[in-house]
Amino acid sequence: MIQAIGLTSAPRRSDPPAVDDLTFDARPGLVTVLLGAAGAGKTTALRLMLQLQPGRGVALFRGRPLHHIPHPSREVGVMLGDVPGHPARTAVSHVRMLAAAAGVPTERADEVLDVVGLSGLAEQRLGSFSLGMDRRLGLAAALIGDPHTLVLDEPTHGLSARERLWLHKLLRDFAAEGGTVLVAADDPKEAARLGDQVVTMDLGRLVADQPVADFARTRLRPRVAVRSPHAARLAALLTEESAAEGAVREVVREGGSRLSVYGSTCAAVGETAFRHGILVHQLADEVGDMGPVAALRRADGRPEVSGTRSDVPEAAAAIPRTPPPGPAWPLRYELRRAAGVRTGWLVAGVTIVASLLASLPLARSGDVSTARMLAGWPAQLPLPPAAFGAGLLGALAFGQEFRYPVLAHGHSPVPRRLGLLTAKLVVCTVVAAVLGMVSVAVNVAVLRLIFGGDVIGLPHDWPVAALGWADLVMGCAWAGLLAAGLFRSTTMGLAAVLSVPVLVMPAVRTVLERPAARSLGGLPGRLRSGSLMQWPTGADHWVSGAFRLGSQPVGQALALSLCALLCAYLIVVLRGKTRWWP
Repeated sequence: MIQAIGLTSAPRRSDPPAVDDLTFDARPGLVTVLLGAAGAGKTTALRLMLQLQPGRGVALFRGRPLHHIPHPSREVGVMLGDVPGHPARTAVSHVRMLAAAAGVPTERADEVLDVVGLSGLAEQRLGSFSLGMDRRLGLAAALIGDPHTLVLDEPTHGLSARERLWLHKLLRDFAAEGGTVLVAADDPKEAARLGDQVVTMDLGRLVADQPVADFARTRLRPRVAVRSPHAARLAALLTEESAAEGAVREVVREGGSRLSVYGSTCAAVGETAFRHGILVHQLADEVGDMGPVAALRRADGRPEVSGTRSDVPEAAAAIPRTPPPGPAWPLRYELRRAAGVRTGWLVAGVTIVASLLASLPLARSGDVSTARMLAGWPAQLPLPPAAFGAGLLGALAFGQEFRYPVLAHGHSPVPRRLGLLTAKLVVCTVVAAVLGMVSVAVNVAVLRLIFGGDVIGLPHDWPVAALGWADLVMGCAWAGLLAAGLFRSTTMGLAAVLSVPVLVMPAVRTVLERPAARSLGGLPGRLRSGSLMQWPTGADHWVSGAFRLGSQPVGQALALSLCALLCAYLIVVLRGKTRWWP
């Protein structure tokens, strides 16, 4: 059950709020339609209920506000507007990614695609979807978590008449199983066909809350639509005949050549026109909309509310629930997100090729160190290609979340779930390490093939060099990831990666070049003597290498940048009030 209590949007300067003190219930077992014309405040009301927009009031889902529900996507399915999916992702990949985020089995994705009629288009990319197919995919995304409540904003927009009938049946079946359905619509006739309860809004305020039978009786009236070049004369004749006969007939001039006749039939209007020789171009039965306010307000000006909670029995059957998602859902989601589009694979391939092309002239000249040659890092570049590619992949991990926000209906600041951040950091770390190793391995193989095996020799301190290489590529990936999550932009993530060698490292080098009165020499030995446990053999060498690595400007610059980004990110996360989905 949904209980919306006193929903009021934030004021808009001198304009009244888009939603003003809206209160209504959507009960289980019923399809509730939130009806209003464009600009009435329907979408704003839904966003207030889902805590996607600041305002006052509260919306309770089964007695709990949304921020008290541990896994909202498992209890409330939402579709607001178009599906914010990557256009290069396939339908099945998109829904499986959402299944991983909701913590449901992968088979659930195939089930919901079959339910919405997209199983035959599962391998089609989202960029080629029509508006109707996009609506079906949005409904599949709303159903993926097996929720007990659906909140849908104009789900029939762009659907054909046949698809509308299909959707109406689907929503009624969902409600018949005990689910709660809240649908925003702007067509009174569709509200009467689909809904069991109709909540009417106008100018942000509640106008009426009625069962569909009362709504249809008070707002929708049968009429005869007439088009004639002599509409004024025909209207006068119909009014005269109505007065003479004492019939209850209302003739309304709609403008131009159109009339609407209430309380009559096509036969009666046609006979009147025939007797007086009036040409008629159209004569048809219609259902007229009497408007949201005039027919639904009581004499005292208060909104009409028909039906109480006791009028509608609570649904006896409960929708079967699936187990709550485990702690691994963020990792599953991130893996499917990263592997579901070609962008990451393309970036990795271009990075490996660029690294190889940069290492070839370095190996031919022979005037650089072996480490720079294997990394493909000319002195003219601020970063080696592998480090830059790792930073780009890290920036894309969050940049695409904000460009195609599949977990958030609307652009939120940053995700409040630290599990998602941890999953992205883990995946970025592994991807960056693999990219760094593969680029070096490809460079070694190709250089030995072209210049012979003698050109490549491992440096004597290769473990420290390998550790420094891994630190560089993984640090760049983390910098890009955190900056993109903080500034909600892939471009800003890349800018943060490039700022390390361009801005931060020169500042750190300036500080290190100053004369020091104290030295860290002998620190590993002092740590070993003060340790309560015996160090393994060779540990001094590794500790010395780690300190030597940390004393380099690039290592200290990366550490400084990552600490600053992480602190800023956590501050924004803890202060953020907008909740991500799920």
